Amino acid sequence: MTSRITTDDGIGLQIVLSGNADGPVLMFCNSLGTDHRMWDGEAAAFGKDYRIVRYDRRGHGRSDAPPGPYSFERLGRDALCILDALEIDRTWFCGLSMGGMTGMWLAANAPERFHGLVLANTGAFMPPFEMWAERIDMARAGHLDRMAPKVMERWFTQRFREEQPEAVARVVEQFLATPPEGYAACCEAIRDMDHRDLLKTIGARVHVIGGSADPATTPAHCRYVAENISGAIYSELKDAAHLSNIEKPGEFQAILRAFMTASPQ
Repeated sequence: MTSRITTDDGIGLQIVLSGNADGPVLMFCNSLGTDHRMWDGEAAAFGKDYRIVRYDRRGHGRSDAPPGPYSFERLGRDALCILDALEIDRTWFCGLSMGGMTGMWLAANAPERFHGLVLANTGAFMPPFEMWAERIDMARAGHLDRMAPKVMERWFTQRFREEQPEAVARVVEQFLATPPEGYAACCEAIRDMDHRDLLKTIGARVHVIGGSADPATTPAHCRYVAENISGAIYSELKDAAHLSNIEKPGEFQAILRAFMTASPQ
């Protein structure tokens, strides 16, 4: 079921609800340049047991794309607005890349709303500034199509791109459909982010997932997040690049399921 909520600053966000309406809630948060469909595999795998909440981040998919820059405080509050609108007190959370960065803010600022959080293929601090400036300029100039080939090289290993072209094509479709201003404004949020001190304040249950072949948020980025959150667990998926849930779905889902079933609610 697709619905729409309005945030406390008047922005419309698209939400997709599925799964077991009576089960515990599992919320997914997408990466930069994708939409809720990046979690189709997880929605199918967990729908029997969990109430699945997916959404298009502001600036992505069919959600509104107000002028930037955005911040992770604002993006985190968007997630809380969704939970409030759906009258959900607590949920499991799984975010990848920018979704994981949003999850760090949520874990530090609203831990009472989460049973636990999986932060995948993500980082707490992502310089250099110049890299983001180039992406921002290209997006606002309407050149996401020129960016797509290089982005896919970072998101998927060469082997996966060769063996699963249809899966890659579905992600390219999401990337090219991203509103240019929304993409640029989210790049500004990542450019300006420094969660390194924030990590030390997190007391929520956290499992960090990295990909051994991820050139975007490298294993070093992911290990840093895990090592600086008290009690966090780290797992690394071999031969997985950035969108590890799509490249290694079975292994990714096994880690997520084990984390949720092993942790008290």
